[in-house]
Amino acid sequence: MPHADPMDTSELEPILETVRKLCADFPGPYWRERDRERSYPTAFVEAMTRSGLLGALIPEVYGGSGLPLTAAAAILEEVHACGANAAALHAQMYTMGTVLRHGSETQKATYLPQIASGALRLQAFGVTEPTAGTDTTSISTRADRQGDHYVINGQKVWTSRAEHSDLMILLARTTPKDQVARKTDGLSVFLVDMRDAVGNGLTIKPIRTLFNHATTEIFFDNLKIPASALIGEEGKGFRYILDGMNAERILIASECIGDGRWFVQTATAYAKDRQVFNRPIGQNQGVQFPIARAYAEVRAAKLMTREAARLYDTGAPCGEEANIAKMLASEASWRAADMCVQTHGGFGFAEEYDVERKFRETRLYQVAPISTNLILSYVAEHVLGLPRSY
Repeated sequence: MPHADPMDTSELEPILETVRKLCADFPGPYWRERDRERSYPTAFVEAMTRSGLLGALIPEVYGGSGLPLTAAAAILEEVHACGANAAALHAQMYTMGTVLRHGSETQKATYLPQIASGALRLQAFGVTEPTAGTDTTSISTRADRQGDHYVINGQKVWTSRAEHSDLMILLARTTPKDQVARKTDGLSVFLVDMRDAVGNGLTIKPIRTLFNHATTEIFFDNLKIPASALIGEEGKGFRYILDGMNAERILIASECIGDGRWFVQTATAYAKDRQVFNRPIGQNQGVQFPIARAYAEVRAAKLMTREAARLYDTGAPCGEEANIAKMLASEASWRAADMCVQTHGGFGFAEEYDVERKFRETRLYQVAPISTNLILSYVAEHVLGLPRSY
């Protein structure tokens, strides 16, 4: 539901202090071990759940905190600014938009209290396919209605944390693309209970990547799910998913801002302490100017991200702002990451400094959840009115 009065900075500070205290219990060595072993941060997720932070967007009536997206964005930003990683948190937050705005009362009453308590995890978002990529309307995974259930066949890829999630938001075609008036028609969204599905038509295969993101590909082979798993109306799912995608872009932008803050803080501290030729390297303009520029770019991206979150919370259109925020924040964090490595020199590649880990982690967001080029195409066509380029 829209929030008429998004939270301001003073209201957020107590929440952010809670985040900082919690993250202090999970310092660099914890994340290095997770990264080295490619393991899921179970203890961290459980701590976030107990604190109520992971259930920030779930209404109080269902056991959550009932906070706006502005607060969720601030939470994820602070997690990253503390040197941690919120990848295991953000999907559960941004999929809330689809469930809360379009789910039935039965679905919300059944699942949200258990998600808020941590009894269930909703961390898998099944949209992208190997042959469709970000051309979402061209997905081929099918959901065929047969009596009181649907039969799912197809494949998804880059579905992160599917192995560690109980529930998944799934987008599938219920009407073939060549049988609809508009290509965005005929797509439907389902809330799939993967506890029953794995081994009964659902197969999950891990994909090892540059960093610890627990990503997978998923195969559906005559998977049966109850008709009650349908979210909203059949064939209207593309519009529902857009809600989640805007929230996703805003939350990812917030994580990038947190990364950017961490890189600037880390580089600044190192430049003050590191002595070369009997002087701190931060005294050299060749070192301090890139740090100052990174700081300015992160600050600017944060302003756009705040505006996007404000619009989302009030129920106003925010596609332009959400996309621009994600682009600016991801670019600012990546440039800050490069600057931080350069500031540290050889030590930037040493595991114990955490710079190389964060460097790898923040690189993802130049590509996901949508690439910079597609954001530019969106702005060119839908904001500036230029001819469609693809």
